[in-house]
Amino acid sequence: MWQMVVSYIPDWQVFLQAIVILIVPIVIYVIANKLQSTMGSQISQNTKSENKSEENSARNNKDTEEAKANPFIMGNYEADLAVIKQRIGTNCDVHFREFMIGGTDKRAAVIYIEGLYDKDLIEFQVLEPLMIDDIEGIENSSGDTKMTKTNLMNKMLPVSQIRETLNLEEVVTEILMGSTALLVDGIAEVLLLGTAKGKSRSIEEPLSEGLLRGPREGFTEVLSDNTALLRRHGKNECLQLTKFEVGTRVKKDLVIAYVSDIANSDLVKEVQRRIESINMDYLAESGYVEQLIEDNSLSPFQQVQNTERPDRVISALLEGRVAILLDGSPFALIVPVTFSMLIQSPEDYYERWIPGSLLRILRYIATFFALFAPALYISFISFQPGLIPTKLVITIIEARQGVPFPSLIEALIMEIAIEILREAGVRLPKPIGPAMGIVGGLIIGDAAVNAGLVSPFLVIVVAVTAISSFAIPTYSAGITLRVLRFAAMFCAAMFGIYGTVLFFLLLSSHLVKLKSFGVPYLSPVTSYRFSDWKDFILRMPFRVMKQRPQMMKTKDSDRKK
Repeated sequence: MWQMVVSYIPDWQVFLQAIVILIVPIVIYVIANKLQSTMGSQISQNTKSENKSEENSARNNKDTEEAKANPFIMGNYEADLAVIKQRIGTNCDVHFREFMIGGTDKRAAVIYIEGLYDKDLIEFQVLEPLMIDDIEGIENSSGDTKMTKTNLMNKMLPVSQIRETLNLEEVVTEILMGSTALLVDGIAEVLLLGTAKGKSRSIEEPLSEGLLRGPREGFTEVLSDNTALLRRHGKNECLQLTKFEVGTRVKKDLVIAYVSDIANSDLVKEVQRRIESINMDYLAESGYVEQLIEDNSLSPFQQVQNTERPDRVISALLEGRVAILLDGSPFALIVPVTFSMLIQSPEDYYERWIPGSLLRILRYIATFFALFAPALYISFISFQPGLIPTKLVITIIEARQGVPFPSLIEALIMEIAIEILREAGVRLPKPIGPAMGIVGGLIIGDAAVNAGLVSPFLVIVVAVTAISSFAIPTYSAGITLRVLRFAAMFCAAMFGIYGTVLFFLLLSSHLVKLKSFGVPYLSPVTSYRFSDWKDFILRMPFRVMKQRPQMMKTKDSDRKK
């Protein structure tokens, strides 16, 4: 009896695996929490208020110092011009054009940046009216038509964007951003003319999100063009665009877009709070913003969606989400985001629901292959060959004869070679990049098989993995799966199929806990909102999808209004 019981007790290896399974997640959890607290990236209400008060204090101190160092415009033409020259006059691209106002002894000057101003507007709408027209007659006329600041703004200068200021810092900042400053002798204020017109590329089809059916327009690097695209796609008075200024040293405009009668007010406030808490000298691209406002910096999964497509942004806004656009970046950010949203494509909605659902299911399958195909190969070859049909096992064994490396090293050789080829293909010029990738893959794969470094079956596995990763619509999500694929391979090399399953469970436990701006990352699975399943694995017909996603907690949940 006792011997029979003992025979059912697993050996020490099973106990070792159980201990590792128990300890590893705990160790990862503890280390992650410590790193989060060290980096200060874990966002909590307490730290938020403390950081905000500190930032406000620092900002106030900075403003005070700047105010002391940079006095206001004094109203004296020569003194103000000298101060501006002292601030930015040493730059070769800053131009000061002084002239005499027509028929008078009054002096004036326009200050602009070469390459950033509208030359025609300055010459024909500013210089010509002031230098050539009969200003003397106006000057000698009655008081209400005399050349004053008001008359300049309302009668003499036919410029749509014009405003006055006495703040020297504002004058310098606006000049550097492309506006033209106008100083007139006898007028205390400086007039800022909206003449910014830098060269930019035209609106083109997005490179990273190509579609067979759908709009061909993509965002550009000019913020005003991007907001205009949103306005054109979303002609609704409730489309709210709020501008912020980010960057402590090099300032940039940032716009938050949302539909005021749909988006949850708490979500909008949270986005605004995180944007206002950004404390960095320069934000080169929207990827900076994405990393500074995300919930968990240590997670391999992105918690902010990025896109180049205006139609995708408008669709997200009508679901109750919030978009963030940064000047100088063609990528808009959308929050919150779930894992299923990264697998979806706008084309799912442009095609009928049956082919759209089929394509979405194929993408889920491709995601699984992109993540686990090499790990399953290692598991089956090294630990559980009995799970494969006998004939296939014999074929694989015959193909692997002569390969000197274990399956992990064999898979790493091919995976790293493919990743290097993919990275090189991105950097190569467009005409030769794709050809170089294909030719390189074929030559390296064939040469590796002939040299006995890898088996032909592994080449098939790696090729299917690489092709599957390209089927994921969001490029950033594909990068995440590429990174996790290597972790899955090492787990499979340690414990076989058990290691692969354990890695999947570890990944699932992390995803269950992860949130994006308060929305569970695995929604609608973990929050058990079955009504949101209409747009999850399958895309139901539009007649059925009458409600907005419940996970967004929108003000207006009815899509049919």
